[in-house]
Amino acid sequence: MTYNAISVSELNKYIKEKFEEDEYFSSVLVEGEISNCKYHYSGHIYFTLKDENSLIKGVMFKTYTSHLDFNLQDGMKVMVLGSVSVFERDGTYQLYAKAMKQLGKVGDLRAAFEALKEKLEKEGLFESSHKRPIPVMPKTIGVLTSNTGAVIRDIINVSTRRNPNVHIRLFPVPVQGEGAAQKIADGIRVMNENNLADVLIVARGGGSLEDLWPFNEEVVARAIYNSEIPVISAVGHETDFTISDFVADLRAPTPSAAAELAVQDISILQENIYSYQNRFKQALVKKIEFMKLKYEKCMASRAFSKPLQQIQEKYILVDKNIKSLEYSISKKLQNEKAKAQNMYLKLDALSPLKTLARGYGIVSVEDKIIKSVKQVKTDDKINIRMEDGKIEAKVI
Repeated sequence: MTYNAISVSELNKYIKEKFEEDEYFSSVLVEGEISNCKYHYSGHIYFTLKDENSLIKGVMFKTYTSHLDFNLQDGMKVMVLGSVSVFERDGTYQLYAKAMKQLGKVGDLRAAFEALKEKLEKEGLFESSHKRPIPVMPKTIGVLTSNTGAVIRDIINVSTRRNPNVHIRLFPVPVQGEGAAQKIADGIRVMNENNLADVLIVARGGGSLEDLWPFNEEVVARAIYNSEIPVISAVGHETDFTISDFVADLRAPTPSAAAELAVQDISILQENIYSYQNRFKQALVKKIEFMKLKYEKCMASRAFSKPLQQIQEKYILVDKNIKSLEYSISKKLQNEKAKAQNMYLKLDALSPLKTLARGYGIVSVEDKIIKSVKQVKTDDKINIRMEDGKIEAKVI
């Protein structure tokens, strides 16, 4: 007997074609609760849509996720518009979402969250310039959380393990329910007014958006903003974000992480101190060795081995300079003397006494030299200067 079997791929392809032929599956509107929500690095969102009795796997591709006005999270009730088809490779049918809308109270809370976030951001409560640095070595850690549960135990365990000397001061407050937000804000105010801590941790464990809502209220946000003590917000899990996270000076993904951020690991500090001590010792040894070599080099120099030699060499140099100066002065005097003698001979050659020695005389009237006969008249008295004296005469 011959059997005509088909392959698994052919069967899945046939089933997929049947789904696509049915117009009902091409556009369905279904509501349910989100679970197993995962944001893929590609931009797609994978999830499961369930109710009390059943579930269906779903996917929203990146093309449509950009139109979502909220972050899809587990526990949300939503209305999904999409199509149902078969994924041939796995032989499963799933919901291909094109649009989503939040339903019920969670949707209202999400809208209120976005509205308050936008309001406070415009007022500048999220500005990094207002955020205070966390102290490096705080002595007292103030914790505002429930006095029961794993949160305070985790913070105490992590803090004391990292530094046994740190003091944990718990200010118990309700972390969910009506009136919790006001009590959290009052606790922050009391811790500030009495200066009860060096840093504050506002913390609670994970939960739904409704559970975390006290940390999304304006009264808590403004209390954190007005706190003079630096505040670390550690609310929910790593994927949860609250208004207090944006206002706080530092956001921690979990309460345990908040304790790690607030308390320095003393063993690491001790290792760093020992490392610095060793580095300083090595640097000091090298410095001493360097100074010793420098000292030995100085002592071996001529300045210390033959201190008078340089002085004697300077004496020789001074003597040479003196001799050179004396020679220069003598040479200068000889040159100037020769110049003076030459000038003297020239002046002597031009002297009127030389002329008088040859038999000439100088005629003057009242000390005025006569150069022309027109300068005198009859009966004028004149003086005649000769080589060996003066003659007084009269013009006739």
